[in-house]
Amino acid sequence: MRKGSVLKKIIILVLILALPGFLYYLLTAKGKNRYKPLSFYGPKVVAKTGHKFHGTFIPDTIYHKLSDFNLTDQNGNTVSFKNFDKKIFVASFFYTNCPSICNTVNKNISEQVYAYRKNPMVYFASITVDPQRDTPQGLKKYAAQYEETKKWLFLSGDTATIYNLARKGFLVNAVQAGKDDFIYSDKLILIDAEKRIRGYYDGTSAADLTKLNDEIKVLIAEELRKVDKALY
Repeated sequence: MRKGSVLKKIIILVLILALPGFLYYLLTAKGKNRYKPLSFYGPKVVAKTGHKFHGTFIPDTIYHKLSDFNLTDQNGNTVSFKNFDKKIFVASFFYTNCPSICNTVNKNISEQVYAYRKNPMVYFASITVDPQRDTPQGLKKYAAQYEETKKWLFLSGDTATIYNLARKGFLVNAVQAGKDDFIYSDKLILIDAEKRIRGYYDGTSAADLTKLNDEIKVLIAEELRKVDKALY
């Protein structure tokens, strides 16, 4: 079987998974059939490079991207950008001794993880803000309460790396205010295949979770368009 034929079959399979959310976006924007791309979050820089459109030079925009990182997952494996190469992922922050809200958010994440369990393009990462106590072994025990975690990484590391990644990478709060007191964002953060922030969502809101589900599919569609252009 030719390589091109196999690749086309993969594209068709992913299109089937992506179609519901993609149609939702085609039908928005005043009922017009047009593709509605997602926003980019964070600081932007106007580049010297660009392209012409109808004779007018339009400069490129350089969007904020995450810097590479090295953390450790619940199985003791090192996790960096290589684990998310050409992948879409949803990031969040939590800690295992969190009184209540973390359990609600992670239960909602688990439902998203289950929905995308067979999709090779989508992953999830929950990063502890209490790495001194939340060791990989502790995170493995915590993760055991959820049915599907093969594509859901629970990450720990050193405090400086995690807090810097939260503030400068994901652009959210993360700070330890006391021995058992942590100030951090409960947002779910959607990251595209180029490590750019494309959305923030309230992890306790049913409406936001529905929006996240739809917008994951929009990013899947964006990646499929890139593959389609490369083929032709």
